[in-house]
Amino acid sequence: MLTLLNLLSAVALLVWGTHIVRTGIMRVYGADLRRVLSHSIEKKPLAFVAGIGVTALVQSSNATTLLVTSFVAQNLVGLTPALVVVLGADVGTAIMARILTFDLSWLSPLFIFFGVVFFLGRKQTRAGQLGRTSIGLGLILLALQLIVTAAKPITQAAGVQVLFSTLTGDIVLDALIGAIFAIVSYSSLAAVLLTATLSATGVISFKVALCLVIGANLGSGLLAMLSASKTNAAGRRVALGSLLFKTIGMVLILPFVNQLADQLDKLPINDEELVIFFHVFYNLIRCIVMVPFASAMANLCTRLISDDVVDDQKVRARHLDSSALDTPALALVNAAREALRMGDVLEQMLESFHKVMHGNLQEERQVQRLDDDVDTLYTAIKLYLAQMQKEELAEEESRRWGEIIEMSLNLEQAGDIIERMCVDVAGKSLTARRAFSAEGLQELETLQTQLISNLRLSLSVFLSHDLNSAKRLRRAKHRFRILIRRYSHAHVDRLHQQNVQSIETSSLHLGLLGDMKRLNSLFSAVAYTVLDQPDDERELD
Repeated sequence: MLTLLNLLSAVALLVWGTHIVRTGIMRVYGADLRRVLSHSIEKKPLAFVAGIGVTALVQSSNATTLLVTSFVAQNLVGLTPALVVVLGADVGTAIMARILTFDLSWLSPLFIFFGVVFFLGRKQTRAGQLGRTSIGLGLILLALQLIVTAAKPITQAAGVQVLFSTLTGDIVLDALIGAIFAIVSYSSLAAVLLTATLSATGVISFKVALCLVIGANLGSGLLAMLSASKTNAAGRRVALGSLLFKTIGMVLILPFVNQLADQLDKLPINDEELVIFFHVFYNLIRCIVMVPFASAMANLCTRLISDDVVDDQKVRARHLDSSALDTPALALVNAAREALRMGDVLEQMLESFHKVMHGNLQEERQVQRLDDDVDTLYTAIKLYLAQMQKEELAEEESRRWGEIIEMSLNLEQAGDIIERMCVDVAGKSLTARRAFSAEGLQELETLQTQLISNLRLSLSVFLSHDLNSAKRLRRAKHRFRILIRRYSHAHVDRLHQQNVQSIETSSLHLGLLGDMKRLNSLFSAVAYTVLDQPDDERELD
């Protein structure tokens, strides 16, 4: 029992090591890897090589598939080149399995020692994240040693031998078990490495090992399908194409496994090496052969998965790509882009408010719908940022995280204020048949126009962190407050002159002035965030 627990813990350590390497690489080079993929997809050979290279770095074909799926889901790339990248990713993970089986055990303590030093010493820096990656590589190498050590006593256990002997008959069942193991371990790489080790120690036969490797490839395709289940139709098509490619490969090779095992077993190479070489050449040949059929597969997947039915009346978050969460810099950019969309919706609300002031009651419903859209985007941004491990962010990323949260909250509160302003105008002025005085209406229109201008400048400052623009926004805020004061005094003067329209709409008019003042403060808050930054941080921006 203890031996089995040791084996399971070694497998868990292997999976954890690959996870640490993947997240470390994505945090440091994630944006660059995405750029490489996006720039390499126009030509099939480049797309294929890019898939190999990115997967070799992140230690996971599933991670590469998720990256490409996010591109397709956002309509940044076509389905055909995305499928070519995924085929390259399958080759990349096979190559990494070959590299990791070399005798690199002496590197394990070095990787872990220096990784811990850099990670703990400079955790929130680029060097710290590279240290995290070094720890992961050390754990992978250590886990492989532990698996070999733990697997040896298993070969001598009669019960275990009986258990594994059940895997010697049905090639389809063996392949499905390999797929299940890849899903459970969340890594086809881990499944293949363990299979090679079990084969080398005699726990399983060579033929069973080949079936498990083929099944592990299928398991990675199923993992991609599960991971892409929450994306749109375009994203799901990538995962489906990858799964179908793997299924076709499995169907074509499984009938010949017995003959293939007999021929390979004659080679003067130990079983562990043979399993790894089979994995490499199986994926290499399969993927190269299937690259020309990427277009046909894309057409098939398009027919199998129809486009999503989009409700044009409701806004949806477009840029909050969950696969980017391993790359904080990119995830923050996505959240910022969504916050800018909130600003665009607010501008529409202010324009609709202008129409409400001129007697268009139908625009009140439009404002209420737009405020619901603002709330939807705010909730999506908030939940997206909540998934990020804030304590692991670099100082600059942590500051930007807070800015996006603050900006989104301010815009959400602004949306509520504009909605209330429209309800007040509709209820206290239009329905009661009370009109603003000509001077009062002109003043409100001037303020509304200035609010739109300040909102646009606010979004620009939020995006660029430009110091001069921040100063302009601060000056605009002060000028707006002076204008509010002047118009308040002008309204009181009209009351003194017994202006009937001003008297009837006095409370509404003054309430709108107060609401507009609060809106302007919410829009201008980002200026102080930029101006309060230390000079060295502004230079980094």
